[in-house]
Amino acid sequence: MIDLLVKVLINAVGVWAAIQLPFTNINFAFGDDWWKLLAVALILALVNSYVKPILKALSFPVTLVSLGLFSLVLNALLLLLVAFVSDQLKLGFSIGGFPPTLDSDAFLGALLASIVISLVSTVLGMVNTSRKVVV
Repeated sequence: MIDLLVKVLINAVGVWAAIQLPFTNINFAFGDDWWKLLAVALILALVNSYVKPILKALSFPVTLVSLGLFSLVLNALLLLLVAFVSDQLKLGFSIGGFPPTLDSDAFLGALLASIVISLVSTVLGMVNTSRKVVV
């Protein structure tokens, strides 16, 4: 339970960092409603925990042929899935007009935002490893 909470907080920081950058095309005006940011981070943590491993296993041949570059595309598609789910829950999170329209701006914004979120999550995850070390 604590691990899921830590993942959600790390994802929240990553999503917040991606929102701050103008080239990601993320439209998310959560204002004072921090629970919306935490809800999007929870959706992202659940997608990364349950959907991503299945899709990584299924897309392994394509990832192997592309020397790992398809994993960036997979991360972007999963972030678009998060945007779709959060739109269904009326959280106000959208990427480049998606949903409702999926175009190149939405995909490129999702690709860049997924890179930012991955970088932030990796750095914060490395800081978090000290919590797991047993002395």
